[in-house]
Formats: sequence, C-alpha cells, structure tokens
Amino acid sequence: MARSDRTGKRKSREAFRTRIPDLGYYFIVTDAKETEENYIRGLRDSLPKKLQGRLVIKVSKAKTQELVKNCKEQAALEPQYGQPWIVFDRDRVTNFDEIIAQAHKEEIQVGWSNPCIEIWFDAYFGRMHSYNDSVVCCRKFGETFERKTGQEYHKEDPQIYAILNRFGNEEQAIRIADKRLQGYIRDGVEKPSEMCPGSTVYKLVDELHRKTKM
Repeated sequence: MARSDRTGKRKSREAFRTRIPDLGYYFIVTDAKETEENYIRGLRDSLPKKLQGRLVIKVSKAKTQELVKNCKEQAALEPQYGQPWIVFDRDRVTNFDEIIAQAHKEEIQVGWSNPCIEIWFDAYFGRMHSYNDSVVCCRKFGETFERKTGQEYHKEDPQIYAILNRFGNEEQAIRIADKRLQGYIRDGVEKPSEMCPGSTVYKLVDELHRKTKM
C-alpha cells in the first residue's frame, strides 16, 4: 500500500522510485596528477546527471605533504560539501602513513594507493599484482591494460574510468581490493605503507555507487 504524504494524499510507487538518493556532497582533493583527476572525473560523470554536481574535484598544486591542510582550507570555503576526501599514491612519499593519520584526525577520508593508483586499476582486470615500486607497477599495468583492451595505456587518458569499466569489472575490483585490505588487518598489518599492494580508492567508488542506486 502506498504511503500518505503530509497533505494526506497517497504517494504513488512511481514517486518513491524517482526520488533523489541521499548522496550528500563530496569534496575531493588530489595532488597534481592527471591520472587520479581523470579517473575521479570519470567516476563523477558515471553518476546520474542530477547528482553529478554533488561531487567537486580539486587538484592541489601544493606538495603531497600539504594535501590535508589544502583540503581542509578549501572545504571550509564550501561548507555544503560535508564529506571531504583526499586521493593520493604512496609512490615516493616518505611520510605516507603520517598524512593518512592526520587526515583521519581531521575527519577527512582517504583514498590511498600503494604503490600507485594503477594497482587499483589492476583489480578491474581480476587481480592486484605484487608490485612494490610505482615505476614497475605502472609499466606492468600498462602491459595488462594493452592485453585486455587492445589499447596503449596513457596516464593522462581522460577516458580511463570508462575504459576500465568497459573492459574490466568494477564490482569484482571492489571485492578484490576489500579482501586484500581485510587480509592485512587480519594479519595485524597496521601501516598503509606496509599494505602493498593495496588501495582504499575502492571505498569512495563503492560508497558513491551504493548511495546512487535507486
């Protein structure tokens, strides 16, 4: 039976099916790397059009070490975006763990990748390989990417999100990344710098898609 609205009129089932999900407003800051920016823009563009404006992406020109500060300052200028995130790679960042701990202290969510975001992309094709170095990871992923898609991998490709979804499996990637993270936790590994290969970018992807399912 359909529920009544405040005027006492019955709401149709169609009205319930078409209501806008409670997505919230996301403010995402990444460092000046086109790969992360293009991937997140693709993720945003995959959302229903009426919700795309709820996800703002900023590229920080500051050093990676200043991402948390930069995110906090910029988010304060747009308080309606109540769910701040930073997205960055371990790569050669020496204080990787400290940046993540600081972000959590400031109630900022983190989409980190170790050693680089290509390890998260790798999961789209069914596996997170054990690449400890970002240069090796990027090169090896490029080989996987070309084998799976028939295309050469370019870090600055604006269509990277769409391509990964066309030739890979995002739901499977989320399961792979989550299983890997839970395995580290189960084994007592606490530092993200020691969780290699690993990534928490999947948490952002999963959360956005779960909240926008009608």
